[in-house]
Amino acid sequence: MEDELEDRIFYQSFIIHMKLLSKFVVGLPLNSSHLNHFWRLLRLYIIKPEVLLIGLLMIIVFVYIQAVEVWSRSLVNKLRLSLSRSAQSRIHKSQFFNADVESSSWDLREDSVAVYAVQGRRPKMEDRFIINKNINGTGVSLFAVFDGHGGDFAANYAHDHLVENLSKKVKELKKLIGSGSFEKPVLGKPPPSPKPTVRKSVILERKSSIKRGSTDAEEAIKRAGGLNDPLLLEKLESYSRTITREVKPSRTPVVQYPAPELTSYIEGNSSINYGRLLTDEVLAVDRLLVEAAKKNMDVAGTTALIAVMEGSKLIVANVGDSRGVMCNSKGKAIPLSFDHKPQQSREKKRIEEAGGSVSFNGVWRVAGILATSRALGDYPLKDRKLVIADPDILTFELGDHKPEFIVLASDGLWDTFSNEEAVSYIRTRLHEPHFGAKSITLQSYYRGSLDNITVLVINLTDYKWP
Repeated sequence: MEDELEDRIFYQSFIIHMKLLSKFVVGLPLNSSHLNHFWRLLRLYIIKPEVLLIGLLMIIVFVYIQAVEVWSRSLVNKLRLSLSRSAQSRIHKSQFFNADVESSSWDLREDSVAVYAVQGRRPKMEDRFIINKNINGTGVSLFAVFDGHGGDFAANYAHDHLVENLSKKVKELKKLIGSGSFEKPVLGKPPPSPKPTVRKSVILERKSSIKRGSTDAEEAIKRAGGLNDPLLLEKLESYSRTITREVKPSRTPVVQYPAPELTSYIEGNSSINYGRLLTDEVLAVDRLLVEAAKKNMDVAGTTALIAVMEGSKLIVANVGDSRGVMCNSKGKAIPLSFDHKPQQSREKKRIEEAGGSVSFNGVWRVAGILATSRALGDYPLKDRKLVIADPDILTFELGDHKPEFIVLASDGLWDTFSNEEAVSYIRTRLHEPHFGAKSITLQSYYRGSLDNITVLVINLTDYKWP
């Protein structure tokens, strides 16, 4: 009410002032009849408060347009450019979502195992996979999926070294068990954990004749004095890093962990403790990967999902958010692994106790950067113990479940499929050449997955269970 009253008072005051001005103008002495007639017309049609106000506004607008003519022209050009870019972006977006996904795809089939992978909507393929059936005739099969992030350096390293080391250890253990020339560990006394030894790092000097320009990422690292700032890490993620082979000096001593005795992996009944073997090898490769990444100034990381099958025994090691699922004889989905996410109470508590934080940036992330709380590599976060590489180990007796198939996949699939949906989708497509791996990979892409997608299917429908 008070505002309305004030508006009315202001309007009445304005009318009174304009009427006084009109009377003053009209009351001027005029001797000519023509001028009198002209003033009457002005008073009747023009000299009115409303007309004078509108005229004043028009004059102001006209002066303004004239004064900023150059600016207005540039504004029009900017609007035209913006509209053209908007149209082009819509075209690019349409091409982006309707691109030929199969032009950047990888597939492999060995007997009853098939894998299909696509680069998808990512600029680079950072997923890796392994199919290693019946390692050197030992009866042990190994399957793995690695989902890299921040580059493919870590995924390539794990693909080349972790699987090779595991296969080598399995062959040596089987040979040792076959020969019977090993001393069984005493029951109740676990083998002692290896104590780390420290050796001085060797600093390699680069020849002065070899010149190499530093990258933007390296210049940023030098100015910042390290890679502990989350904002810097986020910027580095946007750089297209080049993996260099130059060895950088390391000022900190390198901790050496002696390899455990092979006999420590052999249990009393002459069977292999795959859980401990997988844990030791994953952590050993992660230490080597972190050391190599520091030399190359590469902040990449990778998840690791590894499945070892021997007879009816299945052992699954998981680091990160790749996932394994088994379809039992009744068609139900049984998880073989559980994702490591920063928002989980166990992971969040560990991160906060290490001095870190979990924040939401599109998804929950460690220090606002990494969307998984465990990974191989990621040495800036690994040095602060915000991210660890300790795998979760799950062991299954397949004879109890008599599964129809097993699925190992990167999180590009699980962004669009639940465990139950994936099992139901693949179960009706086991007759296909890739046992449904290709179909569900492409379907995940068409559902809008923005990540690399890798799906590995182990078809067990013809397996003779005891």
